[in-house]
Amino acid sequence: MEIVTDLLKIILPSSLVLYAMYLTVTAFLKKQLTEKEVELQRKNVEIALPIRLQAYERMCLFLERITPNNLLIRTNGVATQAIEFQQILLHEVREEFNHNLSQQVYMSHDAWEHVRSAQQEVITLINQAAAEVKPDAAPIDLSKKIFEKIVQENRNPTALALKFVKDEIQREFM
Repeated sequence: MEIVTDLLKIILPSSLVLYAMYLTVTAFLKKQLTEKEVELQRKNVEIALPIRLQAYERMCLFLERITPNNLLIRTNGVATQAIEFQQILLHEVREEFNHNLSQQVYMSHDAWEHVRSAQQEVITLINQAAAEVKPDAAPIDLSKKIFEKIVQENRNPTALALKFVKDEIQREFM
């Protein structure tokens, strides 16, 4: 019996010390892990934030470039017929879109959908205006018809998307 008592006198304090060490080491490792996670998250934000902001900037530029006013001014004088001008306008919009396609990775789903919708609206506007103009008409006639449709429908096809993207930039980054 005395041996059991002596054994308990040795095992009990050593168990308590071992348990205290376990708690200390566990708390220390959890703290270290938390600090590493915070540091990693900070570095990710430090790297990703400028890339995301650049993606939003590029989408604003894209939307400005495909705005009918800017698109028509930029491509003015390259075609001799309305049908040719229509093809040039559609090509420009699609090329701009394809050039910026990868930016969707850095944007919210809603922002990207607004951008895609704006692109489709511009294409639809061009096609509708072209359908109302003779194919061999002068390119200026197609330009006038596009502006006429914008005025008739009282909408700029890229305005809503541009506002949404700018608002999201304000919410996310400012």
